[in-house]
Amino acid sequence: MIGAALLALVPVVLLIALGWALRRRAFLPETFWAPAERLSYFVLLPCLFLHGLATANLSGLPVAGLAAVLSGAVVVTSLVLVAARPLVPLDGPGFTSVFQGGIRFNNFIGVTVAAGLFGAKGVALAAVANAAIVPTVNILCVLVFAQFGTARPTLAGVLRQLATNPLIVACAAGIALQATGLGLPPGIEGAVRALGQASLPLGLLCVGAALEFKAARGWIGPILIASAAKFGLMPLVAVLGCAAVGVEGTAAMIALLFHALPTASTSYILARQLGGDAPLMAAITAAQTLAGAATIPAALALGLLLFGT
Repeated sequence: MIGAALLALVPVVLLIALGWALRRRAFLPETFWAPAERLSYFVLLPCLFLHGLATANLSGLPVAGLAAVLSGAVVVTSLVLVAARPLVPLDGPGFTSVFQGGIRFNNFIGVTVAAGLFGAKGVALAAVANAAIVPTVNILCVLVFAQFGTARPTLAGVLRQLATNPLIVACAAGIALQATGLGLPPGIEGAVRALGQASLPLGLLCVGAALEFKAARGWIGPILIASAAKFGLMPLVAVLGCAAVGVEGTAAMIALLFHALPTASTSYILARQLGGDAPLMAAITAAQTLAGAATIPAALALGLLLFGT
């Protein structure tokens, strides 16, 4: 299993590195990357989740338990970070970046590793994970921005953001198609599947292109705080949650994997939009993405030891 996990990480690392190199060498116009990231997030990744949930056989899988573990771990970690706010030597906007670094996750890395390890079942469980985590994370982050950031998002704005989030919409549609037994029509199914398959390589290239390693040098303290929450506290809470609600096997591995992922590159965009500390967010994202090459195999090794799958 550990060998398979390392092999599943190889394309992730190579594609992220290629994206970083392509942007640094200016192989593609600078204007390419923002539309590519938008295409991946708003079209391709939702197609992957829609297809995975609409066509997967979820019978016998602890969907509700997995969702409860994933959401619960995010909430617990968030409460700990907010309680520790007086101990964090940063201003309000800086704290919002530490908070995002502590609870956000990179969808593209998680789905790629899940698919590499567990195939179609992994993709379906990854979609369930996203359906549980994405709304939880977005609500909590917007609340923290409202309290500590320089912008003040309204309740209506928060609800609108959740209702139009492409990942949430895609997961809801996939679950509905699965529950009703309608599935995807043959012609449409092929198109949605092809679009979904394109999401992973393009998404990882965009992750690499967004990395700014130079920014990480001056932010060691905040990076360590965010990473301790992301790679230490959250996986621990996930393991305890799995034990508490009886989530085992592949589902437990997915729970542990998704709570050992580095933060998302989209965190930087949210920091800019909602009055956070965008340079600090870029530094945390770069450092955690690099650290993920070690933390993800470690989490999977722990999962193998605990869950034996």
